Amino acid sequence: MTETDKLFAGSIPKLYDTLMVPLIFEAYAADTAELVAGFSPGAVLETAAGSGVVTRALAPRLRSGTRYAVTDLNQPMLDYAATRQGNGANGYSGSSTGSINIEWQQADALKLPFEDASFDVVFCQFGAMFFPDRTGGYAEARRVLKPGGRFVFTVWDRIEDNAFADEVTSAVAEIFPQDPPRFLARTPHGYHDIALIRSDVSSAGFTRIEIATREKTSRSPSARDVAIAYCQGTPLRNEIEARDVNALQAATDRAAQVIASRHGEVAVTGKIQAHVIVAAG
Repeated sequence: MTETDKLFAGSIPKLYDTLMVPLIFEAYAADTAELVAGFSPGAVLETAAGSGVVTRALAPRLRSGTRYAVTDLNQPMLDYAATRQGNGANGYSGSSTGSINIEWQQADALKLPFEDASFDVVFCQFGAMFFPDRTGGYAEARRVLKPGGRFVFTVWDRIEDNAFADEVTSAVAEIFPQDPPRFLARTPHGYHDIALIRSDVSSAGFTRIEIATREKTSRSPSARDVAIAYCQGTPLRNEIEARDVNALQAATDRAAQVIASRHGEVAVTGKIQAHVIVAAG
């Protein structure tokens, strides 16, 4: 992972939320919200919340009086998430959604600003791949969990099992054959080995670890929307523009062409696959 992999700024947060979220994140967000709410927690911590897709799904499911802390390392994404939640532009002073008090706070998942044993559930949807020290991040989650608490997180399976990401990566490589941008393969889809995940979680001190692999279908109104989502709504954009500031449109066009050739121009669907991990102990 590079430093640019963590840059979600400028127009990326809005494009990410309006295009990437419905494309690949919403279906898993609903599952994560159901799983977390099923533990009936009194206090929940979300790390790497991004634009808040799980926050929006989970908040209505939590019982009255639940403490819900929502964090992300990236301030622009957190700002955007707060506005989408309906809590105003900053939303960091304990604004409420119904009877749930949401605390918005910028925080590093590897150095959480919370006391030991503060939460019943800590969860992170598709953020662990970005941790520079995954075992350290998992240990931090364990530190702030109450006895008997659960740590829930999801990571993408290998890029070959995620059709659109794989096709976009191949298409953009045609534009830069000498130095192909590898963000999608390197980071979002670079942490997929189940044995390694289990080892990392165990090394953080968890003794009960369950891992399930779940396949879903990604849907989009058009091949072009998919191309824009990946090329302009993720840090892949940073890699493209770093190679040629004028090449973003050409890369997006080529990605749209490749996707259309395999899935059609409109109402496109593709396989996505991810691992869901629940750890305790």
